[in-house]
Amino acid sequence: MKHELSNTPENPRRVLAHHDAETVTVYQAFNRDIVANAVAKGTFGAGFGMNRMTWIKASFGWMLHRSSYATAHNQEAIIRVRLSRAGFDAVLEEAVLTHYPPDVYPSELQWTNALARSRVRCQWDPDRNLRDGKLERRAIQLGISGDFVARYVDEWIVGVEDVTALAHEIRDAVRTGYAELPAVPEETHYPVSQSVRHDLGCV
Repeated sequence: MKHELSNTPENPRRVLAHHDAETVTVYQAFNRDIVANAVAKGTFGAGFGMNRMTWIKASFGWMLHRSSYATAHNQEAIIRVRLSRAGFDAVLEEAVLTHYPPDVYPSELQWTNALARSRVRCQWDPDRNLRDGKLERRAIQLGISGDFVARYVDEWIVGVEDVTALAHEIRDAVRTGYAELPAVPEETHYPVSQSVRHDLGCV
């Protein structure tokens, strides 16, 4: 556990996540009912769009920023999802960048075709620390669609936790200027294959 993500120079595109030998932690934000139903079931259920692209974020700081500390419309609750490393690796292997990378595809047409075929899209967003300060690195965000959504929900998720209260506690500490913030799981370098590093523009 650590209290704050450091703002140290490093490669702007590295897959950082809290992980152990078997699982990887990602975050999503929804309305309170979807998160409550997921916690009760142990995976997503009522209210969750199985036929829509769903975006997972490995950075809790970026999730806090994106959801305005779990206060944005339809993002009033944040769920911490533990998924199998095999599932996370499958998502990474399938991912295609949402912006044309000329060093990966010989032509923009080939990238467009690959993006249309892929069940996973990858974006690198400006990462944030818990105080909503910009970091020099990028945070990975992965959009899952098609049959990968069903596999995410039915096969890869091994545990979920409602961390909305934690998000609000951090927000309140930031607003009141507390030097010490609540502890969050440490996000460290997640090893990926050479092909994934190439395709997603990380080293």
